[in-house]
Amino acid sequence: MLKLLERNIATVEQRLVLVAPPHAKIPNLFSRVTVDSAKHRQLVGEMQAMRGGVYLQGGYLTPEQLSAGGRHQTPEDEKSWHLLITDADGRVSSCGWYLNHENTVSVDGLRVRNCPLARNPEWRDKLYAAVESDIARARRAGVYYAELGGWAVSKDRRCSSEGLMLALAGYGLSRLLGDAIGMTAANVTHASSSILRRLGGSFLETGGTTIPAYFDPSYNTMIELLRFDSRRPSVKFNGLIDLAKTSLTKVTVVARSQGTWQPSRVRMPLEAEVGPLVAA
Repeated sequence: MLKLLERNIATVEQRLVLVAPPHAKIPNLFSRVTVDSAKHRQLVGEMQAMRGGVYLQGGYLTPEQLSAGGRHQTPEDEKSWHLLITDADGRVSSCGWYLNHENTVSVDGLRVRNCPLARNPEWRDKLYAAVESDIARARRAGVYYAELGGWAVSKDRRCSSEGLMLALAGYGLSRLLGDAIGMTAANVTHASSSILRRLGGSFLETGGTTIPAYFDPSYNTMIELLRFDSRRPSVKFNGLIDLAKTSLTKVTVVARSQGTWQPSRVRMPLEAEVGPLVAA
């Protein structure tokens, strides 16, 4: 399995496209940056349509929650990097978004503020404390705080390694952009939660209390909030993530305007932190 993943990741530039946020500072490590607003708009639209179809088929959304064109649109789509894996015909078959925040962000500036636990009197303070603790860790380390989401794999690709490749690429992108400690809301009923925990994700916790999974009526499913640290994945996958990071420098990056293509600042850890995040 690992050998197959190595081969797939080594040639990922043939199938993976990165769509940059409108105002992103794109690292000059990327060698194939295309400034094309029409292509940018097309890819985001294809991604939203594919994701909407997957979520609708899975019973996570109703037709009324999609746009008239069947797209699943979220506020994060306009602000995030999008990792898009395409099929042999060039159509988007898997997707996920990655959103970096400055490590001074507040919990109220994150997507998690809208989750059911944030409105639950028993869990709100614990949830906020867990996230605030990780943001503080990001500040001490001099890295970003990030959110990942929008995971979707088309039906005909679910028995492949595509979901795992997408997650590895997410870790690789985080390393290219300057590393991050962050969080994702993972669906318990399909592979995204188990894949992310295999890679080193762990449950949010505070004061020895684990933040529990919860039912999200907006997506009609159980959700786990998982934390990650791009510098400290599972040892088993660290080499593959490094390979993904290198391979990502050769993928096509589609930017919306010329002004977004510029060197990003490099973040170096300000201090070493003790102890990796342990996957549950």
